[in-house]
Amino acid sequence: MSGPQTDGELYFEDFAVGEVYEHARGKTVTDVDGVLLCNLAMNTASGHFDEESMKDTPFGERIVFGGITAALVIGLTMQDTAEHAVRELTLDRLRFPSPVFHGDTLYAFTQVVSTDDADEDEKGAGVVGLRHWGVNQRDQIVFEAERTVLVKRRPA
Repeated sequence: MSGPQTDGELYFEDFAVGEVYEHARGKTVTDVDGVLLCNLAMNTASGHFDEESMKDTPFGERIVFGGITAALVIGLTMQDTAEHAVRELTLDRLRFPSPVFHGDTLYAFTQVVSTDDADEDEKGAGVVGLRHWGVNQRDQIVFEAERTVLVKRRPA
């Protein structure tokens, strides 16, 4: 699923509908990611903290909070999709088809689904629609979402 290589310098005009990007970086989920950030969000569900109680579940171990999975995968896309972002517009249709476990390594992909002119008051930018997904080291899809971003146009 590899696509064009980027240098992080994508302006609105550089996004083409149908292109798929395989983002360069991966991220191994650590206890700091899965527990500390969960604590900060006040999500204390035993599925994220209690290894003993999770042993007898279909998962067999603790799972990572979906909000952290989303943040990690979208974060991995940012070098390519938001370097020239003016602002984030939407984040919709979040799905978590497979669980993420501590120690999993996540990788991110993006497909450009639309490019549109922005409103009159945003003449120096355009709207880019993106479909993101993340996979683990076993090539299981662990996250999917749709996002729209207002991106600067290339300077004259």
